[in-house]
Amino acid sequence: MDKGLRKLAAPSVVPGPSGVAVRTRLGQLTARDEEVLRRVGAHLGALACRDLKTRCHDGLEHDAQAWAVRKRELTPLSSARWAGAITKATHDQWALARRCALAHLQNLEAGVRTLRHRLALPLGAKGGKRAPGGYRSRREWHAKARRLRVLEDRLAQERAAWTAGRVRVVRGGGRLARMRHQLPAAQLTEDQWRARWEAARWFLRADGESGKRYGNETIRISPSGEVSIRLPAPLAGLANAPHGRYVLTGRVGFAHRGTQWADRVAANRAVAYRIHHDTVRARWYVTASWQQPVTRTVPLAAALAHGVIGVDTNADHLAAWRLDVHGNPTGNPRRFSYDLTGTAGHRDAQLRHALTRLLNWARTCGVRAIAVEDLDFTAEKTREKHGRNRRFRRLIAGLPTGRLRARLVSMTDATGITVIAVDPAYTSKWGAQHWQKPLTSTTRKTSLPQALDCAQAGGTPIDAAAVAIARRAQGYSIRRRTTPPRTHQSDGCGHRTVQAAPDTPGREETRRRLPGPRTRSVPPDAERTRATRTPNTVRDVRGERERVQDPLLLTD
Repeated sequence: MDKGLRKLAAPSVVPGPSGVAVRTRLGQLTARDEEVLRRVGAHLGALACRDLKTRCHDGLEHDAQAWAVRKRELTPLSSARWAGAITKATHDQWALARRCALAHLQNLEAGVRTLRHRLALPLGAKGGKRAPGGYRSRREWHAKARRLRVLEDRLAQERAAWTAGRVRVVRGGGRLARMRHQLPAAQLTEDQWRARWEAARWFLRADGESGKRYGNETIRISPSGEVSIRLPAPLAGLANAPHGRYVLTGRVGFAHRGTQWADRVAANRAVAYRIHHDTVRARWYVTASWQQPVTRTVPLAAALAHGVIGVDTNADHLAAWRLDVHGNPTGNPRRFSYDLTGTAGHRDAQLRHALTRLLNWARTCGVRAIAVEDLDFTAEKTREKHGRNRRFRRLIAGLPTGRLRARLVSMTDATGITVIAVDPAYTSKWGAQHWQKPLTSTTRKTSLPQALDCAQAGGTPIDAAAVAIARRAQGYSIRRRTTPPRTHQSDGCGHRTVQAAPDTPGREETRRRLPGPRTRSVPPDAERTRATRTPNTVRDVRGERERVQDPLLLTD
């Protein structure tokens, strides 16, 4: 391998999901049921906002003792279990904001490094594979120099905030908060936005507890579908059941994984519930979630025992090809298209539909392994590296890399199919170099990517990239075996043996074996052949007969 190539990581089996979440509609609610849910959600949401403010004020000085103090303050206003759920959700939200701040800090550092590198190069200098070149004009160089000063100021502010432990968190979502100032563009009225904002800030979430009745004491759902909620202390007057509980009129039932949920509820195992309101559809939903035991990962050799399907992720479809156990492509490539435009729900539905068709095809083929690339475009989406090529930046930003693998792993958990992650380096380039030509025929052509720019992707055929991904998962090299010269393929550019005609009797039977040595100097059973064969030359034996006398002629 060339010294400039980076070291490839070994393929690995992606572990299965550690938890399960199922959702169903909470229907058949009366006006009183909805009013109770709204009041409980608004009351607990106000407590959650207050607790989040306290947690952000503590910063890095927060410890277990401060957590206990926050919980004791919330208990008289709700209950012990509601207070525990609120403080735990607050802690998780603060930790998520902390991780996002670190990712933003690293992104700014990468942008500053790229700008400094490109500004130090001469104008028009060409870049390499891993580093961009200089800027094209003096005007662009001046604009990027000003942007460098802006990013350096932002970087200094983010570093100071990271050191002090300050995070930016908005309950309800920052995007929804900014939408308040752009209501005409969002096609919303102020009342519609207000209803969505309040529903997003409600808190109706309860963690499960094993050993308790039906696995949850705060939000309880019986095996028959009856939903009851433990009301906070200030709202205890709304209870319609003993012990300060409110029982909803409607019944629920989980269609997906309903058997697993019923088994856990019957065994009093922990199940967490979350109730939320969709203001657009005016519907209430309940989500049940629980943890799964860590399953033992299938060995890589066992997963590849029946072949593998290589999948190449693209902007608008998945390219897949099936390989046998020897690394040879079989059949024709398959395409599973999807449309990633529109709302988040539409995009997720399109992705799930494409993966469902992929899994159905894998089950039909009998393959127990699917190989995907371990993609990460964090460094490729920066504005400083591909500033002019907005089309390419928008393309790679829309690729569902992390979401696709997470969704695929969750969907293959119940099918017995193993997901294998491989190193994505050079799969498209080497696949085009070694597999595009042999896989192209008069009836099948390996197509080029429709959206990728040839300058960025090297004109790589996506079908050949799927073959390269699958071969890397099997441990084979992507490069095919080199074809020997024509004179080495046969004797003198011809057949080694004379071929039988189509109408020759017994041409499909096993060749009869002749005894004797198998060498070129000594034919098989040469002595027996010489003794029985007919001579090719005619001998004159009349002279010999005249010289031989008959013994009977010497007698009287």
